[in-house]
Amino acid sequence: MPVPRIRQLVIAAKTLETADQLGELLGLGESFVDPGVAEFGLENRVYAIGDQFLEVVVPVKDDAPAQRFLTRYGEGAYMAIFQTGNLKSLRARVDSLGIRRVWNIDLPDISASHLHPADIGGGIVSVDEPRPSGSWRWGGPDWRERSVPGRLVSLAIETPDPLSLAGRWALALGLIVDGPTLYVEDGALIFRKGAVERLAAFGIQVDNRDAVLARARELGLDVDGFEIRFAGVGLSLVG
Repeated sequence: MPVPRIRQLVIAAKTLETADQLGELLGLGESFVDPGVAEFGLENRVYAIGDQFLEVVVPVKDDAPAQRFLTRYGEGAYMAIFQTGNLKSLRARVDSLGIRRVWNIDLPDISASHLHPADIGGGIVSVDEPRPSGSWRWGGPDWRERSVPGRLVSLAIETPDPLSLAGRWALALGLIVDGPTLYVEDGALIFRKGAVERLAAFGIQVDNRDAVLARARELGLDVDGFEIRFAGVGLSLVG
């Protein structure tokens, strides 16, 4: 079965000013507004970085799941979207494991399933199969023209029991357990010790790391080495 890859990472925020600030911080291009997220009581902005995506979602309804997340945790990493080449097999596997699929869609150009965060652990996980494989509906029709150089290289997940949660994700995504780190196509999932289960940090390869760090300081953000604390998420910059 094809190894999944990180395709899109999502931050839940209180206002769209957070999306504007993310774009300014990382030097991103114009964002895409996806009207489809209204189904989840959200509005959003999606930025293309290479052939991957950073999204900021903002709840516009009090009963939106993202609003419950913000009430409980504050702004932070909300969702990870993986690309797979065989969603049919993955759906069958998670069903056999008792991992609930809370949302499914099958369109001509993409199929997707959201896995229940209480079952997968750590946050909302979506697994999507675009057709053709290089396309990405959620990025907008012109995402290639708006994309800036860079790459999403890792996702860090905090949990009281890193090995146990890594094993659960490995079973769901069809990966090999290699201690507290799972390797996806051209990236890594890093499970580290934390008080609660949560998506904690995004590893991002950028061409202009020093410039990004300088902008972070100008914006008054906390900077620790090459990691910027932004909207409850650690943005770990790789040069």
